[in-house]
Amino acid sequence: MLTAPANLMIYVATRPVDFRKGADGLALLAKETLGHDPMKGVAVVFRAKRADRVKIVVWDGSGLVLYWKRLEGGAFKWPSVVDGVMRMNAAQLSALLAGMDWTRMHAPRIPQPKALA
Repeated sequence: MLTAPANLMIYVATRPVDFRKGADGLALLAKETLGHDPMKGVAVVFRAKRADRVKIVVWDGSGLVLYWKRLEGGAFKWPSVVDGVMRMNAAQLSALLAGMDWTRMHAPRIPQPKALA
């Protein structure tokens, strides 16, 4: 299982991409089309036309990493197909990769402390 640091900026390309592309091709696509460079410490998530595959490119400090996963007997829950990019947090990414509905993952709300009188 892939675990991402909580502070990692994660972007999702909302349009499917050609899954024949490798790490370098996807990194270039992310930089030129989406405006987010994986070499600068962000992770970019790409989807295939079939909703059962995902690729993620990220720089880990020593090299460009390509993470690829195919779900067996299911499909990933994806946002609507539109042009552009959207943000995702580490918990949502973990849920996505587990095949769960990541849209139901929300950060817990912490109530404001009451002032002491």
